[in-house]
Amino acid sequence: MLRSLRSFFRLLTIAHVLARNDALAFLESLNIAPGPVALLRLVVPRRKDGRPGEKLARALTQLGPSFIKLGQFLSTRADVIGEQVALDLSELQDSLAPFPGERAVKVLEEELGAPLEDLFESFEREPVSAASIAQVHFALSGEGEELAVKVLRPGIEQAFQRDLDLFYWLANLALALQPRLRRLKPLELVRLFEEQVTMEMDLRLEAAAASELAENFEGDETYRLPRVDWERTGKRVLTTSRLSGIPMDDREALLEAGHDLEEVLTKAAAIFFNQVFRDGFFHGDQHPGNMFVDAEGNIGAVDFGIMGRLSRADRVVLADMLLAVLDKDYRKLAEVQVEAGFLPEGRPLDSYIQALRSVCEPIFGKALEDISFARLLAQLFQLTESYELEVQPQLTLLQKNMMMAEGVSRVLDPSLNIWTLAEPLIAEWVAANRGPQARLRDAVETLESTLARLPRIAANLETISEQMAREGLKLSTADSNRRGLGWGARLTLLAAWAALAIGLIALLD
Repeated sequence: MLRSLRSFFRLLTIAHVLARNDALAFLESLNIAPGPVALLRLVVPRRKDGRPGEKLARALTQLGPSFIKLGQFLSTRADVIGEQVALDLSELQDSLAPFPGERAVKVLEEELGAPLEDLFESFEREPVSAASIAQVHFALSGEGEELAVKVLRPGIEQAFQRDLDLFYWLANLALALQPRLRRLKPLELVRLFEEQVTMEMDLRLEAAAASELAENFEGDETYRLPRVDWERTGKRVLTTSRLSGIPMDDREALLEAGHDLEEVLTKAAAIFFNQVFRDGFFHGDQHPGNMFVDAEGNIGAVDFGIMGRLSRADRVVLADMLLAVLDKDYRKLAEVQVEAGFLPEGRPLDSYIQALRSVCEPIFGKALEDISFARLLAQLFQLTESYELEVQPQLTLLQKNMMMAEGVSRVLDPSLNIWTLAEPLIAEWVAANRGPQARLRDAVETLESTLARLPRIAANLETISEQMAREGLKLSTADSNRRGLGWGARLTLLAAWAALAIGLIALLD
C-alpha cells in the first residue's frame, strides 16, 4: 500500500512535468486516462513549441536520469511510439550537471581499494563530460599514459531502482486501464529496460564490451578503440586509454583538417557492416558524440554501455529480407518473416504482402543517395500493430543506429549514401552466406549436427526402453494375464523410434 501511494504521488509530479511541456500526446494516442489528461491540459500552463517527440524529450530531461535513459530506450521502439517521436528521442542529450570531483575520488578509492595517489600520477577533478549514469575525468598513469576514467554517480543504483518500481507500477496500471495495450507488452518493455540499465551500471560489463569489440577489429587500423586498464577498473569505475579527434559530424573541422569526407564515410560504412554482419556485435549508441576522426582519418569510438547482438539466424533473416526487397519479391519477404517468427502463422498473407508492397515500392526508381534504408526498416516495423507482428528488440536497436549513421552521412556529404559505400561488402557477404554453396554448406552442417546427436538420442531411447520394461514387468506381477510391456508403453516406444526414423529420412531426402 505504501509503495502504491508513493508511486501515485510520484505519478502526479510526472504528469505535471509532461503537461507543462505539452508532452501528453503520447498518453492521448494510447487513450490512457483521457479524463485526467484533459484536466491537466486545462489547468497547467504549457510550453507549446516543438514537435511531439521534442516536447517529450524536454520533459524526460527535466524528470532526471532514469527518464532520460527511458527516453533513449524508447527511441529504439519506433514500433511502439512512431517513427518521428523515436527519431526525436534518439537525439535526447544524455547530459546532466556534474557531481563534485571529491565525490568522484571517494567512489574511485572505495571501488579500487587504494588512495588516489597510488592509482594515478595525476587526476583532473573537473569532469570533461557528465551523463545520467556516470561522468568522465581525465587522468595520467604512473607510466605517463593518458587515461579516461568513468565514475558512476553516487546513489544512482538506488535512484534507478525506485524509478523502476514506478515503471512496473505504471505498466500494470496501463494494462488495467487499457487491456488492448497487452500487444505492446509494457511489462516486457520495462523488463528489457531494467536489463539494459542494470548492465550499464556495471562498468565491468562495459569494459568487457570494449574489449570484445577491440578483439573483433584487431589489426584493423581504420577503427580505433580504447584499451581497457583492468587494474583500475571495477563495478563503479572504468579506466581506459584516452582517445581524441574531431567529432564525426563536424564537417567544417574535418575539411579544415584536410580529411577526404568520402574516404571517412567509406571507412565508417565498412566498420558498421563488419560489426553487424561479420561479427553480429555492434555499438548500440553510435551518435556523433561517441565517434570521432583522428589525425590519420581513422574512426574512433567510446562509450560501450549499450551494445547490440545479432545471432547468425538474425543476420540471415536480414540478408534474405534485403534480397527479397531488391528482387521485389514481396511474397518471399512475407514468407521470410513468417519463417523467422515475426508474423504469426495462419494469418492470411495476401493483405500483408500488399502492405509490404506499399512500403517498398516507393523506394524503387529513386537514386540510392535518396533512399533511407533505416526509414524503410522502421516502416516495416510499423506494420506490427495491424498484423500482430512480434516485436524484435535486437532489430529495432539496429534500426536506431542505422538512422544515426544515415544522419551523419547526410551531414558530411548529402550526395553520398553510406549503404551505397557498403554495397560491395554486403554483396560479398550475401554471396558467401546465402548463395547456393552457402545453403548446401548449411544443409551439410545441419546433417552433421543431427548425426552427431544420434548416439545420445539412441542412448536416451534405450534408457527409456529399459525403464518402461521394468515398469511393465511390475505390472505383469500384479496381473498374471499381462506379460512384458503394456500396450500403452509399447505404442509410446514405437512412436519414439518412428519419429527418429522419419527425421532421418527427411534429412537424407
